[in-house]
Amino acid sequence: MLISGFVLAAILSVMLLTRTAELRYQRDVNRMVYNDNLGVLNEVKAKLGMSGDSLNTLLSSTAAEATNQPYLVVSMADHRLWYKQGKEILFEAPVATGSGKELVGGSHGRWRFETPRGRLTVKGKDENPAWVPPDWHYVEQAHKKGLGIVHLERGEALPTSDGGVITTRNGEVVKRYPNGNTVSLGGGVEGKEIIANGNIVVPPYGTTARRYMGVLGTRRLELGDGYGIHGTDHPESIGQSVSHGCVRMRNEDVEKLYPMVAIGTPVYIY
Repeated sequence: MLISGFVLAAILSVMLLTRTAELRYQRDVNRMVYNDNLGVLNEVKAKLGMSGDSLNTLLSSTAAEATNQPYLVVSMADHRLWYKQGKEILFEAPVATGSGKELVGGSHGRWRFETPRGRLTVKGKDENPAWVPPDWHYVEQAHKKGLGIVHLERGEALPTSDGGVITTRNGEVVKRYPNGNTVSLGGGVEGKEIIANGNIVVPPYGTTARRYMGVLGTRRLELGDGYGIHGTDHPESIGQSVSHGCVRMRNEDVEKLYPMVAIGTPVYIY
């Protein structure tokens, strides 16, 4: 009888713990939905093996929809963006998203090009945005061309094989020749980076050589941490997983979307 009592008590304890866990999960889900904290909700779902690219689930549970606040939805599986208010679709267009590829730069770093999932917010807007490429851009270009990497610091003089030096002056990267002539190396152009002695030169931040125009198209919605929804100079990439993490749109599409979206608009990416 004593052993039976112990067994019965153990069974009841397990049932009680299971029920308590279920109630806590339901409480947490309700709290997160009311707080519009979809990022935390996705972490809970992931732990339970329930996460996935379910657009229907997303659209039926967003707090933005419940308050009738306009919001953006991006489905990476469908390569499509929707701008919605309640159940109404105000705008939709195809997009390109992160490739998911990894770039290893040895001592220069390691990067994975993924579009962030979850709830983000439009933090800023700009027209004809300049792209300030991170270091991975130069590492990627060096890999493509079989070159090395060298970082140029402000005020530093980098010798070249022809007897000149590459240095900075008044916010520009310039080349000074042995005869004393100095020539600006201009603004950044994708695929035409500065090369010296078998290395791609990484310009200092804040110089014109580290500002690329046109790469991000004509409009950008900033999402923070270097991510954004923007146009592109490669419209053929739309509909594919090829970006370095941002959501790309055709310029004509982002120009239509841009005036509709206010700063502070929620963005749900799945």
